[in-house]
Parts: sequence; C-alpha cells; structure tokens
Amino acid sequence: MAGRNGRGTAKAERVQKLFWGVNDRLGSTEFLDRNIRKAFPKHWSFLLGEIALYSFVVLVLTGVYLTLFFHPSGREIVYDGSYGPLKGVRVSEAYASTLHLSFDVRGGLLMRQIHHWAANVFVAAICVHLMRIFFTGAFRKPREINWVIGTTLFVLAVAEGFAGYSLPDDLLSGTGLRIFQGILLSVPLAGTYAGLWAFGGEFPSAEEFIPRLFTVHILLVPGILLALITAHLMILWHQTHTIFPGRGRRERAVTGEPTFPHFAAQSTAYFLYTFGVLAGLAAFFQINPVWLYGPYDPDQVSFGSQPDWYVGFLEGSLRIMPPLSTTVAGYTVSWNVLVPAVLLPGVFFTLIGLYPFVERWATGDERLHHLLDRPRNAATRTAIGAAAIAWYGDLLAAGGNDYVSATFKIPLFWTTWFFRAGFFVLPIAAFVVTRRVCLSLQRRDLRTREEGVESGLISLTPDGGFRERRERPSEEAEALLEARRPGELVAPYPHHMIPLPTPDRARTQLRTRANRFYLDYQAESHGGGQGDLRKDSSEDGHGE
Repeated sequence: MAGRNGRGTAKAERVQKLFWGVNDRLGSTEFLDRNIRKAFPKHWSFLLGEIALYSFVVLVLTGVYLTLFFHPSGREIVYDGSYGPLKGVRVSEAYASTLHLSFDVRGGLLMRQIHHWAANVFVAAICVHLMRIFFTGAFRKPREINWVIGTTLFVLAVAEGFAGYSLPDDLLSGTGLRIFQGILLSVPLAGTYAGLWAFGGEFPSAEEFIPRLFTVHILLVPGILLALITAHLMILWHQTHTIFPGRGRRERAVTGEPTFPHFAAQSTAYFLYTFGVLAGLAAFFQINPVWLYGPYDPDQVSFGSQPDWYVGFLEGSLRIMPPLSTTVAGYTVSWNVLVPAVLLPGVFFTLIGLYPFVERWATGDERLHHLLDRPRNAATRTAIGAAAIAWYGDLLAAGGNDYVSATFKIPLFWTTWFFRAGFFVLPIAAFVVTRRVCLSLQRRDLRTREEGVESGLISLTPDGGFRERRERPSEEAEALLEARRPGELVAPYPHHMIPLPTPDRARTQLRTRANRFYLDYQAESHGGGQGDLRKDSSEDGHGE
C-alpha cells in the first residue's frame, strides 16, 4: 500500500509540475481567471448567433460523413442501384453516388437531410441575427468590423448553400447551374471567359465542373467561413456583448451571467437542442428528393422547380426584369440578366456592409456603444430595415409568381406587373408606415412617463365626477422611458457668408440633411442606448 501511495504521490507531483510549467510559459491560469468571469447577456435574442454557429458545426460534421461516400465526378455511367425507376438510365457518377448514399448507405439519407436542413437554418440564423443587430444598433462603434464580417459570412453562406445543392447533378440543381452560367455570360467583356473558366468548357461539361465545385464546397468556402467565424468570435470576446437598456445599465458597463458555469452549461444544452431540432426536421420532413427530379438533362426542366429560399430573391428579380438589351459595336449587353442578377445583389450586399459607416457619417455619432437601441427610438433606421424586408419579400414572392398565378387563378402577366410595381412601392410604403408607427410609440412612452400608468382605481372628485388614479411605472419600465434623448447629435443647418456652390458647401448641406433625415423622428424619443454623455449623474436621465 505504501508503494502504491508513493507512486500515486509522485505521479500527482509530475502532473502538477507539468501544469505549472505550462502556466509559466503561457500564462494559462491568468487567462482563465480573467475570462472565466466574462459576462454574457441573458436575453433570448443573443442566442440567434449561436444557432448559426451550432448549425455550422453540424454542417461540418455531417459534411465529413457525406464526403466519404460522394463521388464528385461528371463521368457518365449506367445506373444499376437500388432505386428501380432509374435502373438502366445513363447518369453521372455524382448523381449515382447521391442515390447510393440515399438508399444503400445506412443512415445516409438521414445525414443528407440533416446536412441540407442545417444549411437552410445556418443561412436563416445569420439573416435573423443580422436583423437583430441592425434594428438594435449593435453594429455601432466599436463593432463595425464585426458587422462587415457578419455580412460577408451571409454572402459566403448563400454561395456555399448554392454550391452544395448543385453537387448531386440532378435536374433541379442542373437548372440552377444553367441560370448561373447565364449570369456569368451577362457580365460584359469578361463573362464568356469567366463561364469557360468556371465550367471547363461549354455548359454543361459536368465532368470538369463538378470536381471543381466539390473542391470549392468542401475546402475553399468552408475554410474562409471557419476563419471569419473565428475572427468574429475573437473580436466579440474582446469587445464583449451589448446589452438592452434597463435599470442601472450604462454604456460602459456590461452585465450578465458569467462564462462558467452558467453560459457554458447553457451553450452546451443549446447545441444539443439545435442538433435535435435539425435531426427531427431531417427525420420527418423530406427535403431535396433528387431521385424524384431525375438526372440533369439540358433540354428538360422540372415542373414547378424552385430554388432554396436564400436564392429565391435572385429568381424573382430575374422574373420581373423587362427584356432589355443593348448592342454596341456588335456586342450585346443583356440588361435583363446583368441588372437583376449581378448589379442588384452586388449593390444590395455592399450597402448592407457599409451601413454602419453611412449612419455614423450622417448622425455624427462617434461614441462607444454597449447599450442597445429600442427600435422605436431609432425610427429612421427601423424604417430603412422594414423597407429592405419589404423589398426582399417582394422579390422572394416574385420568384414564385407562377405558383401565385396557379393558386389564385390570376393571369401570370398580372402577377409579374404586380411584383414589378411592388419593387418600388412596397419599400416606400413600409418606410413611411414604420417611421410613423415608431414616432407614435415614442409619443406613447413620453405620455406614460409624464402621466404614469393606469392603476384601475377610480376616485370621486369634489365636483362629483370620477377620475382614474395614475401610478408611476415600475422601476424597470421607468428605466427604459428615462434614457436620454439624442438631441445633441442634431446638426444645425450651416450658414454661409457667400452662397457659392463650392464642394465643401455642397458636402456640408448634404450631411446636414442626412443628419436631419435620421434624427428628426427621434427628437421626441426616450429610451435606448443613447449614451451617458453628462458627468453629473443627476442629469443622466433627462438631457435635452
């Protein structure tokens, strides 16, 4: 027994010595001690980004499994697998291996469907996460870089999803690739060369293209996604989370639960929930049944074919664009493809990425922000977001204009013109209505702050009348109503001694009007992370 205890003590001493040796060189205990108490907010909306992260983890795990059985080859073979209706049909090796994975590999179909559902949820979670950040102003200084990384992740996720469902070489994915080739060809001068380079020759040329697409799908884009996600999390960890306004909260103090054990346990459970939901979707809801579509044939198109939701807006923009083209020196520019499929998404995603810098330039707000805005108190920003959602929704619905026509017995020509008009009308209407609603909510908050809330108690007045007694709102609710106004950000109109149209004068006038455009509808607002500018604590709540 003594020998055993002696060996055990010596082993413990070696482990302890190794631990402290590593600590002396890397400072691990100091790092853990400093970060294990880092605060994470408790609000449910902060979990949206975690859904995207966990979906990406599931994508990687299931993708590794699928890679073991998928053959990325466009070489034609005669199918002789388990699926009877296609026996004897000439198909590509990629399509045949997808059928083999679906019908002959144990758990293969479940893995395929988990992978596909995870891709849809991944893109959706990024999209909703970006909207939460946008409407609450979480992109403001010092988080502009993370916003740019987030929008880049969204674009890459869309591209990765499109590449993924194009790999099986079925009739639906082949139709999507045919559209992609047409988009490449619409690019002036470089389009033809880009198409030949991407496809390795004239379309379809699957024997060259599928291996290239496979490499992009499993190596290039995932590697970039992994690098950007890592950078995103590192910046987030360094800058800390934002928090919603509330009682006792200030711009430079972040409150929440500690990393360990609260956040660690919650995060582990949430990953298991996400994986469980994805597995449930895969088990009970069929997605992408490639055996029903059949192998790709250039002269066939699946009836009622629709792309995954995240590229549906491109389908809609192509459908509602009028057939416009221009021929210059014998060269034709197809505006009906170039504008909706190249210029429109390019401008859209660029504006999304640059938005934090545009708002900072317009408002002149150079302060650090850890408190979030209530969307109603940033009326113009909220209205811009509503307009973008209405615009995107119009294009997404236009991508199914044939379904709308067939379902409601409306001529297809009418639906096309309806969505064309909606492209311009719906965003403007959404902007105007949303900004007015935000202003109404601001005024209601101001009235609540001044008059109190209903108590349900009726008092008899000396003159014989009745009056309801009003009470002060709760301390938490009052903290939201008493946050300060952004009036100090409103820029005065410039007065020039000599009204000459100089560049500086034009720039100043433009910035002043942009400032008023953003802040006029916030002049009456109370609530939201507008900053703690005054040193006197007694004035924190009611700055003018």
